[in-house]
Amino acid sequence: MRISPKLFLFVVLLLTIGLAACASEPGEDEDSAGGESQEKGGDLVIATQSDVVSLDPAASNDTPSSDVQANVFETLVTQDENMEIQPGLATSWEQVDDTTWEFELREGITFHDGSDFNAEVVKANMERTLDPDIGSPRAMMYNMITDIEVVDTHTVRFITAYPFAPLPAHLAHPGGVMISMEQIEADYAAMEEGEEPGSVISANPQGTGPFTFEEWEPGQYTKLVKNEDYWDDNALLDSVTFKVVSEDLTRIAELETGDSHIANPLSPSDLEQVEEREGMSVQRQESSALSYIGFNMEKEPFDDERLRQAVSMAIDKDQIIQGIHNGVGIPATGPLAPNVFGYDEEVSGLGYDVDEARSLLAEAGYEDGFSTTIWTNDERGRMDTATNVQEQLSEIGIEASIETLEWGAMLDQTANGEHDMFVFGWTTVTGDADNGLYPLFHSDNLGSAGNRTFTENEELDELLDAARQTGDEQERLELYSQAQELLVEVAPIVPIHHEEYLLGVSDKVKGLSQLPTQILQLEDVYIEE
Repeated sequence: MRISPKLFLFVVLLLTIGLAACASEPGEDEDSAGGESQEKGGDLVIATQSDVVSLDPAASNDTPSSDVQANVFETLVTQDENMEIQPGLATSWEQVDDTTWEFELREGITFHDGSDFNAEVVKANMERTLDPDIGSPRAMMYNMITDIEVVDTHTVRFITAYPFAPLPAHLAHPGGVMISMEQIEADYAAMEEGEEPGSVISANPQGTGPFTFEEWEPGQYTKLVKNEDYWDDNALLDSVTFKVVSEDLTRIAELETGDSHIANPLSPSDLEQVEEREGMSVQRQESSALSYIGFNMEKEPFDDERLRQAVSMAIDKDQIIQGIHNGVGIPATGPLAPNVFGYDEEVSGLGYDVDEARSLLAEAGYEDGFSTTIWTNDERGRMDTATNVQEQLSEIGIEASIETLEWGAMLDQTANGEHDMFVFGWTTVTGDADNGLYPLFHSDNLGSAGNRTFTENEELDELLDAARQTGDEQERLELYSQAQELLVEVAPIVPIHHEEYLLGVSDKVKGLSQLPTQILQLEDVYIEE
């Protein structure tokens, strides 16, 4: 059969189009549909258990606030997934002498309000955090700094009262973020008119980060949008909304319906429930965090060391970890997680021993027990822990009633010392024992700065001061070992376990990671529809 020239050309054309459709260039997006590349972006919704306390970094020291702030503001240096220090707004740094650190700053950086980032801004930020009139709970992170010198426009020096090896790690802490100079000045002006510190900054925070602030509806949500003028690679997401969803199961339901993309946190008891459902999965991250039961050592009967030891020895931690946390996490013998510098595996802690607990109670004059209260916020894991501890303590005659507080009220009232016992957590954000021990147990930090047990022990203060004032690594390790041994005796807390962070995540979410400090990393995240 003879084929006409026109038909032949038509067949060749079809084959050419078919081959072209099947071919792809190296590096072409394999997830594209129909040969068209898919633009990475989307509007991410994170169902978070608690609202932010403040959007002013100097006015808060909690994870929900830090999670939002970390995307608006930036620090001079950052930490990677291994807690190693990496460049941030500073490109390099060196220890000039025992008490002087010099940082070279990036050039050409502007804040969201258009003002310049430079050495004068760094100086103003650090001085504001240390200003007693601001009353920042994060001031203790930088109270070793005695002076900040502006060498030139993009070079700054920190002078410390003593050699302080972990200074770069402290500058990576969320308390070290940089705020626009114009906003700092406006906030001070508002204070002169009678406004509270941070009122201007919290209402409309201006940083240099990959997202800019759009709206905060207290108790409901905080929304950020992509910073189109970001100095580094732009974030992929168009926006991020931190939506307050206090109930654990409601957060999971929101994942199912698509109303939210991330449930933060995921309760260990709901682990299997998420793993068994289509369209979502569990993301895990080892942490530098501690969950603990704290005592108010200023109140009777917890001003007696023997009684605190008795309560500690009456609590079976394994029962809490297996029964409440679904076996997730590791038992804690002290405040420091194994991945924190200064952790001493030789410190054994107080073991579970009900008979010895009863004996210590009798020694302290409470053979027949006593009544007390346990405070917790409305996180299910902490509420269940409080209930479990209540039951265990009843076995040695201690009647403990449970009071559940909203997160902000919990922070305020424990800072004011209104509690007896409380269920709490702490994350060693810097990965160094100084941050894991000094805020929680040094007498300089009573209340909102971290020491909610109101521990005042001169020997412990001396050990913690000495450990942060020497640059010798082995000497620091020995001092922290002694401090951990002493804390076993003083027993200001019952260390329960070191958490493993759990997130419920929609399969549509790509590129999500979380640091051992619990802070979400959102710059590389996008939603795949």
